[in-house]
Amino acid sequence: MTVLDLTSAKRRAAARALDFVRPGMRLGLGTGSTATEFVRLLGARVAEGLKVLCVPTSKGTLALAQSLAIPLATLDQVPELDLVIDGADEFDPQLRLIKGGGGALLREKIVAATSARMIVVVDASKEVARLGRFPLPVEVDTFGLEATRRHVINLARVMRLPPNVELRRGAEGHAFVTDGGHYILDCAFGSIGDPEALARSLATIPGVIEHGLFIGLASTIIVAAATEIRLLGEASQ
Repeated sequence: MTVLDLTSAKRRAAARALDFVRPGMRLGLGTGSTATEFVRLLGARVAEGLKVLCVPTSKGTLALAQSLAIPLATLDQVPELDLVIDGADEFDPQLRLIKGGGGALLREKIVAATSARMIVVVDASKEVARLGRFPLPVEVDTFGLEATRRHVINLARVMRLPPNVELRRGAEGHAFVTDGGHYILDCAFGSIGDPEALARSLATIPGVIEHGLFIGLASTIIVAAATEIRLLGEASQ
């Protein structure tokens, strides 16, 4: 049995995503370990003369892109993008995603929604038959945190999901704060039978800024396994 080298798989998926980039494109740059591999590879192509204009989805991606001299703009300056390349914490056969493990889900979803196409780069370990193995991140306002958390817990009970909802904390025990100044609730719901219904219900809770269910956004998923790369969804370049 061939063992999956995660670092190698991420690099191979990111390299395959570069095949979709064309000169003059307006690109969204995702956040996370696999997206970071793509940004590094893109930086090398820019150094060779590739002309693109990019919008980062987080301060971390912004800093990395700046260090590689990748031309950058804000989403206000470039409100329509040709392509966004991003990772995912998990995906299912319907190309539905859970994102937000890196804490940038709100900005990632805003950028994805304004892009003509979203390509997701992942290693094969992120593939699931049903979403929910990875705890669902829910970005919430800092005001009324406990009230919002209880609303999410009550929703889980109504939907017959385990009501395991915890505030994300950093290494020193303090509440994790997103680039937008919000908190994140990590919801260990287990197997999610109806992601669309859960997404709709979470969006109705006051205090919920955004959730990590990305539904109907991914056009193509590039999956790097131990010895092969698969393309799911739209495979045309």
